[in-house]
Amino acid sequence: MSLDELYREVILDHYTHPRNRGVLEPADITRDGANPLCGDELRISLRVRGGIVEDIRFQGKGCSISQASASMMTEQVKGKPVEEVVRLIAAFKAMMHGEAPAADSLGDLEALQGVRKFPVRVKCATLSWVTLELALDELRPG
Repeated sequence: MSLDELYREVILDHYTHPRNRGVLEPADITRDGANPLCGDELRISLRVRGGIVEDIRFQGKGCSISQASASMMTEQVKGKPVEEVVRLIAAFKAMMHGEAPAADSLGDLEALQGVRKFPVRVKCATLSWVTLELALDELRPG
């Protein structure tokens, strides 16, 4: 199996069997995101306790890339300190805009690197990440 095939399988698995899909009650913050170019819609809800993303859920509709990326994102950030999540968001967005990820920094998220070949789809892959970033910004004091 080629690396491209393996990556396609990871994306397809997250699309057909999304992790952390649903509504989080109670949530500290809920944030909506949309990509009007292709109709992707997403709602991220999360709970932060003691500086840790204790739980996160997403719901929405859209293409396989946006939904798989959201599923993969929730798996990566759940249980992590907010500071680490902020770094992960920056690393993911950098990868999607052409920078090489640091060794082992993104794990399965690197499966989404192939999306860069289709610039119009980069927004699909980054929608959940941008939405999470905006949600975290709202939680910060000041």
